[in-house]
Amino acid sequence: MNNATDNFKKHTSKNFLQRWLINNFYDVLISIVTKLNSESILDVGCGEGFTLSLLAKKNVDKTLEGIDSSVVAINIGKTLFPKISLKTGDIYNLPYEHDSFELVICSEVLEHLEDPGRALQELKRVSKKYCLFSVPNEPIFRLANFFRGKNISRWGNDIEHINHWSIHEFSDFIGGKLKILEKRLPFPWIMVLAKKNNL
Repeated sequence: MNNATDNFKKHTSKNFLQRWLINNFYDVLISIVTKLNSESILDVGCGEGFTLSLLAKKNVDKTLEGIDSSVVAINIGKTLFPKISLKTGDIYNLPYEHDSFELVICSEVLEHLEDPGRALQELKRVSKKYCLFSVPNEPIFRLANFFRGKNISRWGNDIEHINHWSIHEFSDFIGGKLKILEKRLPFPWIMVLAKKNNL
């Protein structure tokens, strides 16, 4: 597909190791989401909508919506998954009322942001109950990249990654705003399920 994003290439890769890592990641994510029985899910930083498509196939909820800053990704997603609601938007200024979605997912986004704390506050605002986050597990993520020959000149670090969290650092970051319910480590990522403190 012309003008394919890195996320699209990652999700459509034929590389066996890449496919195994992605499938393992989604197995963990789906196992967490399924037990929540959420009536509505917003995926912030949804890319082309691959996560939402998998959730739709599992019939995990009644309402699925995705938002991403990339016009290219959203346009690809609308072609690939025409039945899923996808739109462009800004993670720092989400176009939703307070408590709009029972579950807000933010996967592989926060490591790219100049102000992840501000984004976290906005994600919390539009969540009615739960938030599910994932970020690279550092330094494991960088080492895994390096030893498979990716980004060698940057010691395995993706050029777009600004923030680098270990499981403890990310737990502290999320735990400052939300109550952590569960932490999982699908190699080489961190996945954290949290809920609003007032629940």
